[in-house]
Amino acid sequence: MNPPLNPANDDFAITAAHTEARAWARQQLAILGDAPAYGSPDWARLDQADPLRAAAVIAAAEAWRTEEAWQQWLDGLDDAQWWAAICTDADRYAISIARELAQRPTWEELCVARAETTGTTRPVTATPDWPPIAIPGRPGWRRHLINGHQTDLSDERAGAAA
Repeated sequence: MNPPLNPANDDFAITAAHTEARAWARQQLAILGDAPAYGSPDWARLDQADPLRAAAVIAAAEAWRTEEAWQQWLDGLDDAQWWAAICTDADRYAISIARELAQRPTWEELCVARAETTGTTRPVTATPDWPPIAIPGRPGWRRHLINGHQTDLSDERAGAAA
């Protein structure tokens, strides 16, 4: 976002210089075409005499100039103006999504709904012709079906018994 160019509030010479620089940079970039970002691998692969190298430098300089102008403009604001300049877009966006967000369930509501749909947990039951089942909450233990009985064995003990 560019600072507003208002000769009544800004130093007109600086404003005029920024306006001229912006116009010149846009003109040069329109002539030279789209260039890879300055310092990028694509830029480094360009031939030394390629005009796109210059376009990348102009684009980088313009980005720097624009950012510096924005920062200088912000530095000249009082606290209320600064907050308005920084937060206005975010405030507008927040207002635009507030109704949708208000209709979404909260984390607590999601947890309650999940608990209602999950119901009770099933017991861990070993079954014939299937391998032993890991027991939740008891690392290293498995439930086996041995001679028709549910038997919990540690992995170490089950290995020794095998």
